[in-house]
Amino acid sequence: MDPTYSAEAEAFRARIQQFLDENLPDGWKGIGALDHETAHQFSLDWRQKLAANGLLAPSWPTQYGGGGLSELEQVILAEVFRKAGAPTGAANDAFSIQMVGNTILQWGTDEQKEHFLPRIISGEDVWCQGYSEPDAGSDLGSLGCRAVLDGDEWVINGQKIWTSAGQFANWIFVLCRTDPDAPKHRGISFMLCPMEQDGVEVRPITMMSGDADFNETFFTDAKTHKDNVIGEVNGGWAVAMTLLGYERGEAAATTPVVFRGEYDKLVELAKKMGKNEDPVIRDRLAKLYCEVEIMRLMGMATLTKFLGGGHPGPGESTFKLYWSEYHKRITELALDILGPAAMTPEGIAMTSFGADLPGAPNNADSWTGAFYNARSGTIYAGTSQVQRNIIGEMVLGLPKEPKPAK
Repeated sequence: MDPTYSAEAEAFRARIQQFLDENLPDGWKGIGALDHETAHQFSLDWRQKLAANGLLAPSWPTQYGGGGLSELEQVILAEVFRKAGAPTGAANDAFSIQMVGNTILQWGTDEQKEHFLPRIISGEDVWCQGYSEPDAGSDLGSLGCRAVLDGDEWVINGQKIWTSAGQFANWIFVLCRTDPDAPKHRGISFMLCPMEQDGVEVRPITMMSGDADFNETFFTDAKTHKDNVIGEVNGGWAVAMTLLGYERGEAAATTPVVFRGEYDKLVELAKKMGKNEDPVIRDRLAKLYCEVEIMRLMGMATLTKFLGGGHPGPGESTFKLYWSEYHKRITELALDILGPAAMTPEGIAMTSFGADLPGAPNNADSWTGAFYNARSGTIYAGTSQVQRNIIGEMVLGLPKEPKPAK
């Protein structure tokens, strides 16, 4: 499953490296070496350079502002960017490009594609996700947020929670119940809703790290045009599952590159702390090395699937379950290597999602923040328990989980 890089692929690698050499600042150490405010502004400026060179949405067709790159070229892009510590987009691009953008490409009408996709690339529309609710998190099919058609507009009322980066977005893709009499997985519609209106309120949730990466979102007679439904009205569950497949699986071929960089950073920490000769620490490092290599092979399997024209499906839950549980173990080892120093961090991790950013200091500040955030990785994008259910029922064909009588 390991790709063989052709001469054309290596030429592409050289082109990407040249782009970085020409555009990264002198003395660049990685996005994680910058403070929060500087990193945020750099990401916005950098995003414009990526868009202008077709590198912001590398898999999208060029007619919508994408790069039209192959899956293998996307892996090469991730490898070169990771080595340089350069970001591949801004904070909300996982929602704007990887999730809703890809979903619009698969499910949207020609008019929806032509309207929304270029606006995502330009940054005019910045997206967040409206799925989970206080009483419908793991059981997403029980959501209660309602939408009623009133003339040419849908009127939305209800609440969403854990809206990642919602305070930076001006659009939200939101699951709404549009037929309350239908079975719970039916009667749901996938809607695109503008957030800059009186009917939408975003309230940040402060975490124990001091960050507020998650939010509550309230809809009170919020409105969106009737044409802003992706897929069929009352047929949003299939669209929602497609998006979750992209969230959990599209980056499977590139995410291992990021986690391998984090592993190498941990090995350096062990040497710095004089723990690299400890037999127990060495055994745990060896185990994690095997795990991160397995993750890379899983990514290659996903790449092979996409090269064959496949789309993400329930099998992508395997990768999400794997990396999130792995990240708990590697950050636990980091704190064991740090010892008492882990109890006195002065800073926090630069990101709450996935591995810490490249260039972040290799000390208690970075690793303790990554340890905190690794716990949330087993909850967001579907809890580990939910992933196991999906794998068991939809991939392995095991009996469905028993449910209480109605």
